[in-house]
Amino acid sequence: MAVLARYGAMNANSVVDRTAMDKVRVSRAVARLTAAGHITRRVDPADHRRAILDLTPQGVTTYQQIVPGLRAVQDEILATLDVGERNALETMLVKLEQRSTAVAQVRAADDITG
Repeated sequence: MAVLARYGAMNANSVVDRTAMDKVRVSRAVARLTAAGHITRRVDPADHRRAILDLTPQGVTTYQQIVPGLRAVQDEILATLDVGERNALETMLVKLEQRSTAVAQVRAADDITG
């Protein structure tokens, strides 16, 4: 839900690309969130083999209800760090995310080429 709330409607492969979740976990999450009425699936007009995922109004509401609590917990955890340490942590996390994305792309390309 968070990825769809942040980036808007997209296919499941795009969700995989933007998270640390593998395809199976994304597929299971999509099934649960669809069953719960939080997201919709519609055929991608550009590629009928794919589905576009999007938040429903209920999904948006649920997301908006959850986020303040999550941010409060995050703030409580990060309160032990001073501003410089928080900035350093953010820099390191961005670097790790970028590297993990690059590694995943190389591995996906290797899987395709054999």
